[in-house]
Amino acid sequence: MRRFALTDFVGTWSVARTIADHLGGPDGQFIGTARFEPSGDGVSYHETGSLTLGEHPAFHAERRYYWRQVGELISVFFEDGRPFHSFDPAHPTSSHWCDPDTYRVTYDLADWPVWRSTWDVSGPRKAYKMVTTYTRSGA
Repeated sequence: MRRFALTDFVGTWSVARTIADHLGGPDGQFIGTARFEPSGDGVSYHETGSLTLGEHPAFHAERRYYWRQVGELISVFFEDGRPFHSFDPAHPTSSHWCDPDTYRVTYDLADWPVWRSTWDVSGPRKAYKMVTTYTRSGA
C-alpha cells in the first residue's frame, strides 16, 4: 500500500461535492477548485466554487483550512488555528465533535490521484452525508 505524505496533496484539484440532507432540508451540490499550497510548516487549503442547495440559485462559497504533517498523521486545522481533525493516510478515518453534533470522515485514497472524502454528520441539529471527489487538475 502506498504511503501518503502531506506533499502529495500540493497542487490544484477540481472539486465535485454532493450533500444529502437527512433532516428533510434541501440537498446540495458544490463544483469548484481546491488549492493546496505550501505555507509555513504545512499546507494552506483554499476551496472556492459554486454551491447549489435544492431549487435555490447557486451562490459563491469558499472555505480555508491548514494541513500539517505530524509524524504519520495529517492534522487539519480551521483557518483560525483551532484543531479540526487528524488522520493517518494508511487508516484514513477520523471524527470531530462540534457540540452537539458529531462529524465522521473517511478519506478514500485508493484511486489516487482521484480521491474522496465522505463526511457523515449526525446530531440533533444536523444530519447529512457529504461526499467530495477531488481530481488533480490536468490529470
